[in-house]
Amino acid sequence: MPDLPAIPLIEGGPLELMRAEPERLADLIRTAERAYTRPAIALGDAVSRRWLERVDHTHLDELRAVAAALGRPGAYLLNLSYEWACTSGVAADPAGGSRLLRVLDWAMPGLGRNLVVARQKGPAGDFLNLTWPGFTGVLTALAPGRFAAAVNQPPMRAHGLTPPLDWAVNKTRMWRSRAQTPAHLLRRAFETCAGYTEAREMLVATPICLPVLYTLSGTAAGEGCVIERTETAAAVHEAPAAIANHWLDMPDKGRPRGWQSPLRLRRMRELAGIGGDDLAWMEPPIRNPDSRLAAYLNAAAGRLRVQGWEADGPATRVFRLG
Repeated sequence: MPDLPAIPLIEGGPLELMRAEPERLADLIRTAERAYTRPAIALGDAVSRRWLERVDHTHLDELRAVAAALGRPGAYLLNLSYEWACTSGVAADPAGGSRLLRVLDWAMPGLGRNLVVARQKGPAGDFLNLTWPGFTGVLTALAPGRFAAAVNQPPMRAHGLTPPLDWAVNKTRMWRSRAQTPAHLLRRAFETCAGYTEAREMLVATPICLPVLYTLSGTAAGEGCVIERTETAAAVHEAPAAIANHWLDMPDKGRPRGWQSPLRLRRMRELAGIGGDDLAWMEPPIRNPDSRLAAYLNAAAGRLRVQGWEADGPATRVFRLG
């Protein structure tokens, strides 16, 4: 097997990341154009931009700068994309504190090989964002000494129509909302929350424009939970807890997402008591052809292990910090 590339650690927010790694975003946009066609990307980008402008999005100026630097359609659409499936679990770490295990699945190739770790800053302190150039939200991150968290996508709401029409109805509801996106709310938590309790309160109570599943891990062994969210309601499951891509307590079960969500959930629950900070647990059914990222995060120790994946296996070396 040839030597795998390293995941770069980059200092700075989305604009610094874009300037440091422009080719990674260009590669992702080219891949999306091959899969969805350039006209479709341009249309989706224009619609996304109009919504972001209408709601006067918190990071609109930042998004405009990213779009200008990219020089082609796709940046706005990327930041409103919400088509992934994931598996996450939180439990006490045998080594001390609490730990989050995380796999992000997305069918689009290139996300594994283009993964970066960005050290970003906010009023509450630094955090490590596992991300991609051009993306301004947070899907998986670690704030050493504060907390770690990740986003999963819940089932698609069903309206008794075909899947494409159900999708269109859900998007229309989102366009009518003026609330924060789930990924940008998580960024706000990492930038402004001093610790687990404050982050939990924000993720439970703040209105959002789409349903989401958050997994949150603090520094103490008992600090951890899964938060099921609709736009205005929440259900909280205390650690040890795990989530894939189906609801646990919410009444609307919806259309399932991803590969074998119940099996992935069962396996992640079985991993609650494992020790070690390696990624040896990255095996089927949690690992699947859509897996693009596997990570271990311990906020108490400031310890991070993350690896990019593609359909044919590991795409990067394991990034180790702490």
